[in-house]
This record gives sequence, C-alpha cells and structure tokens, in this order.
Amino acid sequence: MNYGHPLTFGTFITPGADAVSLAVRSEELGYDLVTFPDHPDTFDTWTLLSWVAGRTSRVGLSANVLNLALRPPAVLARAAAGLDLLSGGRLSLALGAGPGAAEETGEAIDVIRGMWDADGGPLRFDGQHYRLGGAQPGPPAAHDVPIWLGADDARALRLVGERADGWLVSLDAAGPDRIRAGNKLIDEAALAAGRDPREIRRLVNVPARSGVEDLLPLAVEDGIGTFILMSDDPAAIERFALEVAPALREAVGPTGRQLRRASVRALRRAGIDYDRVPASLPVIEPGDPGYSRVRSTYLRGGAPGLVIRPGDAGQVAEALAFARAHPHLPLGVRSGGHGISGRSTNDGGIVVDVSGLDSIEVLDRESRLVRIGPGARWTDVAAALEPYGWALSSGDYGGVGVGGLATAGGLGFLARDHGLTIDHLRAVEMVLADGSVVRASEAENAGLFWAVRGAGANFGVVTAFEFQVDEVGDVGWAQLVMDARDTAAFLERWGAVQESAPRDLTSFLIVSPPRAGRPATGHVLAMVNAGVPETVIDRLQPMADIAPLLDQQVVITSYAAVMANAAGDGHNGQGEPVTRSGLVEHITPEFAAAAARLIHSGAVYFFQIRSVGGAVADIPADATAYAHRSANFSVIAFGANRQRVDNEWARLEPYVNGLYLSFETDGRPERLGDAFPPSTLGRLRELKARYDPDNVFRDNFNIRPEES
Repeated sequence: MNYGHPLTFGTFITPGADAVSLAVRSEELGYDLVTFPDHPDTFDTWTLLSWVAGRTSRVGLSANVLNLALRPPAVLARAAAGLDLLSGGRLSLALGAGPGAAEETGEAIDVIRGMWDADGGPLRFDGQHYRLGGAQPGPPAAHDVPIWLGADDARALRLVGERADGWLVSLDAAGPDRIRAGNKLIDEAALAAGRDPREIRRLVNVPARSGVEDLLPLAVEDGIGTFILMSDDPAAIERFALEVAPALREAVGPTGRQLRRASVRALRRAGIDYDRVPASLPVIEPGDPGYSRVRSTYLRGGAPGLVIRPGDAGQVAEALAFARAHPHLPLGVRSGGHGISGRSTNDGGIVVDVSGLDSIEVLDRESRLVRIGPGARWTDVAAALEPYGWALSSGDYGGVGVGGLATAGGLGFLARDHGLTIDHLRAVEMVLADGSVVRASEAENAGLFWAVRGAGANFGVVTAFEFQVDEVGDVGWAQLVMDARDTAAFLERWGAVQESAPRDLTSFLIVSPPRAGRPATGHVLAMVNAGVPETVIDRLQPMADIAPLLDQQVVITSYAAVMANAAGDGHNGQGEPVTRSGLVEHITPEFAAAAARLIHSGAVYFFQIRSVGGAVADIPADATAYAHRSANFSVIAFGANRQRVDNEWARLEPYVNGLYLSFETDGRPERLGDAFPPSTLGRLRELKARYDPDNVFRDNFNIRPEES
C-alpha cells in the first residue's frame, strides 16, 4: 500500500549527555527528524526537546513517545504550541497509547486539539478521564502539529485510524506481518470514521543493522513513510544517513504530499487544485492552525484560499507556476504584509508570502554593499546596519517589509538628505512571470531594473535586493505636538519652514481634527541627520516656533532606535482601508486652505504630509519609474467611506501632481495616469509586454501590457 507520503528519515536517541550533540549531528547529516524516548528515570524529554530546538534550525523534533501519565494533556497542548512556535514549526507530538488505554488517550487527543482550536477562549471539557473547567489555550502553534500514536493493541490501532495523524511502531516489537495487520485495522477504522487512510503517516523505529533490503518492502508494500534509526552510535547514524537513506529514496522513487485531515480539506476554497500543489512548497490552507496569522494584512482583512511560503527563488518560481495554472484567481504577493495599497491578501485566491526570505548580508564592507531579502523588516535591517555605522532611509515604521517599499519608492526620515530607498538600489534578483530567475541592474536587464524602481509589483517577485547604504551616525529625533486650530495657517507655515530647511532635516506631519473639545493638533515627527545637539536645536527651532507647543520630546539617538517601533509581526486587519494620495510641489495658501477643509470635514480620520525634495530631486525624472522627483511633499488621507473621501479629496486635486502608489487604495485605471507621466507609463507598458505579457502580476495598480 502506498499512502503517498514523502519519504523521511529520523534518529531515535537516548536522553543523556551526548543526546544534544547527536541531534545536532543528525541535522548536519540531513535527517528530517530527531526523537527521544520519554522515561521518568532519564533526562526530562521535554526539556531536552527544548534545548535541541535551540541548538538546531531545520530538523523536526518529537518524543518517541510521550508518557501521558506524566503530562496532563491541557498543559502538554500549551507546551507543544509554544515549542512549535519557538522552533519555527518543527514539532510533532507523539503520544503513547498503552494496552487498555485507548479511551483515555482518545480523550487526551480531544483535549489537546480542543486547546489548539479554542481560538483564544477557555476550553471546557467533561470526560471520563479528563475534566477542564476553563483552560486558557495560550499562543497558537506555528503549524498544524501532527499527533502520532505509538499503538499495538486493536483498540489503540482503531484510535489511530479515527483521530491520529500517524502511527509509530518499532520494527523489533512488531515484525512486517504485525505492521500489515496494524495497517489493515487503521485503514478500516479511518474509512469508518469518514477519513482517507492516506491522511495517516506510518512511522517505524528500525535497528541500527537495518539495510535497504530490509526496509524497501516496508516502504513499497506497507506504506511506511518515515524510518527512524534507533542508535546512539555516531558511526551508525552517519552510515545510515549517507548510505541507506539515499539508496532507499532512489529505490522507492518519487512520492507525494501527505494528505491533510478531512476537517482541513472541508474548508478548501473552490477553484484551487490543492492536490497539484508541489510537495516541496510550504503552504497554509484555511483549515490549518496558522491560517489566522496569514489571512489578513496590517490594514486589510482577507480570506485567501492558499498561502504559499517559499524559502528561496526556486520555490518562488514553483509558486508562480502553480498560480499561472489558476489564471481565474487573484494573486497576491506579500513581504511584510504592511502595505496600504497593495493587494497582498484576497478572498479565495493565492498569496505568495516571501516573508521567510529575510536574510541580511554585507557583501562588500568597503563599498557598503548589502544584500537583503524581501521579507526582512526595516527594523531588523536598521539593527543589522547600525554596528557598521550605516543606515538606509526606509519609511517611518520598522514593521514594514523590504519587498513592497523597495519596489515602490521609499519615503523615509532621511529622504531629503539621502534620497529614496530605491535610489540606493544597485541590483535585484527576481523571479519573472514565466518562472525564470534573472538579475537586473544598470548593466543587466537595465530596462527591467528601471521599472522595478517605482513599479516593481507589476513585473515579478524580487527575491533579493542589493543596496549601497549610507554612513549615518547618531541623529536628532523630535516629536512635537502643536496647537493647529488655525489649520490652514499651520500647514502653510510648516511647509515653508520645511522647504527652506537644510537637507539634513526631514519631517512628517500628522494633523488631527478637533476632538472632545480639544483643538486640532499637529504632530511633527522630525529627524535631523546630525548627532551634535547644537545642530539639532538649530534645525528644529524654526519648526518649534510654528505654533504653541503642547508637548515635545527631542533626543540624540541612532536611526536603528527610531526604527525599533514595530509591534510584533502578526497582522489582523479588518475590512478595506480607504485612502487617497498625492504629491505636491509646495504648501501654497490655496492648498493649505483646501487641506484644512478636508481635515475638518469629518470624511477623514488620518491626514499626513511627508516632506520629500532635497536629494530626491537630484535624480533625473526619467532615471527610474518613480518620476515625480520635483515634488516636495507627499500627502495621504485615510477615511471610512470611499465616496465621502473622494468628494472631499476633489478640493485638493487642482494642487496635486502625481501620487505615491504605496499610499493609494483607489485602483481605478485613471490613477495610473496620476502615478506615472505619459512617457513613463508608455515605457512601462512596453516592458510589461516583454516581461509579463499574460499580465500574471495584475492584482495591484495594474499596468496592462501594451496592445499590439
């Protein structure tokens, strides 16, 4: 019987002084799993698993098997979820179902799964063996932790078929005939329970003397998917990994992906061929425990039918091939999941989540060249660059992912002194719509490189960025809260002060309407690219004189400290944000008056202006797809009702020239004309026809291929 499971290999190590080193060696040798028995007279297995998790990075972890008499299931469920979360989704939970203990073990499984599925509320359980009056579930696991049972007697084997994800047996205790008989009982029980027997992995502990001739029949005829070597001998562990495992894989040939539980399959969305997802791709489906953490983004609620989480460029290409086979579905690409305008989630479609491609590497210290993955967050980038005395201007929030910002522009706190984020980009590695992996720079695929800097979401998935970063020491960082009751005059004065300031001052302004009897307020976030107190005060004093100060904080700190403002990496956005965005040359009296009317209209709850100009304008307008280089300010407004926001925004349109795609949620085609001048848009269409003629990357501000 072939149950279609990928063939995996593990080690069974006795807890003791050498257990950790043997586990680390198992990972080095390519084993998929390390396991330890659970006996009260040895090292505590759960403590050992936790320590091994911290000493390894890839290999799976499991007991072989856990003694339920020592571990109350509700406590075990919380511990398992926590260890799985900390280890990056590497835990499997193997439980012992001793003779005559099937009913008790079944209740334990119900408690454990109930804790994992409790969705934040307390679990109540009233069984014969376990009772819970309201146990708190704790944090969710990182992945769908499989529950395996070590079972021998008939009732326990039927329990495997009814509720478990795997059967774990030792070859010495159960020969091939008993394994076949056990499989028969499990399969019959699974079918009777409405399950597919392929949901259940078969695992066997094998002695050190085992060879290919011993194990091949078990794999081919009995459907064993995992072989676990019982040995503490480093030589035997190495021999099995280098000789037996590869030969057995070759003899068995290609296998498939383990079938998900029926409860998970029941939640699959229509139109997605789940059975054809490549087995090599890590995916999350709507029924998986980790789905709640990946369905939505920072501001937008979503319900995608499949989230693919590739680990390298090759897997990104595989993910895009799967997406191309589903042209009728929305396709989102996500890095940090923080984008305001991007469609990095959807309803019933596919999301390619590259958050795992988050490496940060210094390529050349002398030239300050660094390579950064799209899934890295800017807070981590800033922290990695700080020891070198470097920084890269990158928006205002550390939780933003590199990928979205670095293909759109990058309006950050160092922009006036050091330009946009894209101005420091020297090359990208990206996967195109056809799955090819290319490098783009001024010397290679120069047209593509031009397009990526400002319109990258339309052309592919960037899997690595190469930036030339700046030398940046301490900076002045100020937060000023001011009385802005005369809102139009306040806006005009702030704009004039910012435009006339030296380039080392970049400030962002948030204006809030009157609330609860308080006047309108202006919140200025300002960075001075200097660590000398006298210089910082000199730059900030004209801004502090704009209006009466209600509160202030000024410090000398590092750029990394300013960007260390991310609140975790989980997102639970709801609904659809409504924003409008525009670029303006100057804060004229006319613009200030129109903006004040917008702020006081009640149509918007958040209004921000970011200063640009300075070094941003040093780059020729046609040098990148981000073309509106002469603008000194970027404006964004958030509201709750699209029609009201659009009606009020119309007052600003006479003074706006261009928009910043990352801040705009109005996806109507005419917005492309606002974002890109005609010559820029024409060139982008030509390049789109070359690199994405089938318009695979369309679920964004879509630049359609030029019509032939």
